[in-house]
Amino acid sequence: MKNKSVIEEADDVRRAVEMVQLGARMQMLEVETRLSREKLLKIYKEVRGVSPPKGMLPFSTDWFMTWQPNVHSSLFMNLHRYFAGAGVHGLDAILKAYHLYLDHIETSVIEPALSLTRAWTLVRFFDADLLQLAACTRCSGEFVVHAHDPVHDYVCGLCNMPSRAGSSRRKTTARKAVSPTRKAVTA
Repeated sequence: MKNKSVIEEADDVRRAVEMVQLGARMQMLEVETRLSREKLLKIYKEVRGVSPPKGMLPFSTDWFMTWQPNVHSSLFMNLHRYFAGAGVHGLDAILKAYHLYLDHIETSVIEPALSLTRAWTLVRFFDADLLQLAACTRCSGEFVVHAHDPVHDYVCGLCNMPSRAGSSRRKTTARKAVSPTRKAVTA
């Protein structure tokens, strides 16, 4: 599709570059810009230095329900809701919320569980009324849940933490502590 002006095309290129730098997949770029697939491929290759990954995006709300992804998704959706309430909408709200999510995660010792494409998909699931936010009855935090599930006694994954929560963090820390000449001692 041809753009109406050079300024609109430049804005689309800027947004595409930002999305690729944040790890967006081609499907997201195609939906959120008015640039041709060929131009998006060139941008992706120039920014990343490799061709984009092939394949379909996962279409399942269940990924967002597991413990760690749910916490990260809930943080992102609350940030997104904040920007939407401040009058920022669409892709701009997603990008601003994702930048703030990354800033928050970078200050902690955990790795981001939510990619930009997953965050974008999450917002689309909310728009399609497949997911919603529900308040935890213990901490009053708002967390991602399946839409139309009963939530009157909802307890979040932070207040009712699974027994193995955090075990992946200990494994990651133990792996980082291993040097090539010594084996790690695991507890």
